[in-house]
Amino acid sequence: MSAYLAKNGRKVHCVHLEPSNGDVGLDKLALQIQCYVAERFRPVQKFDLLGFSMGGIVSRYYVQRLGGIERIRRFVTISSPHRGTWTAWLQGNAGIRQMRPNSKFLGDLNRDCGIPTQAGFVSIWTRFDLMIVPARSSVLPVGRSIQVGVLAHPLMVNDRRVLRLVEQVLTEPA
Repeated sequence: MSAYLAKNGRKVHCVHLEPSNGDVGLDKLALQIQCYVAERFRPVQKFDLLGFSMGGIVSRYYVQRLGGIERIRRFVTISSPHRGTWTAWLQGNAGIRQMRPNSKFLGDLNRDCGIPTQAGFVSIWTRFDLMIVPARSSVLPVGRSIQVGVLAHPLMVNDRRVLRLVEQVLTEPA
């Protein structure tokens, strides 16, 4: 995704959240986004924010709870478990537990899930996702939802249709 966007003339920043295995709560990981933005962007500078899978939920926390909504122009999530995933019951670490359906963490975010719509929120997802179960959990009742027929969760960030969709969304007027 990064290479595609950069090749098409976009300046791309990648925040590599550590640890990325769910050992740390998603709220703590969102602080890494907040610090990254504070270090690399001017206070009034707007930017587009994309998040894949768990990264989409971490990004949502940044947007909804850490003031990120004031900083972003567009917000796109790709195959993110906005309403939880049953696969999160397979592990017990802190961040993974927060992605369980009806978790306190997701319940808090979903109470005011309309906040991301201020930044033209778009959720891109596939019904064939075996990581986000049920797959429609990637859809919020707000913003725009785009379903793509990609056959597996990890393929979402490399599929040409998804890449073109992301480029199209980022090109639309704010």
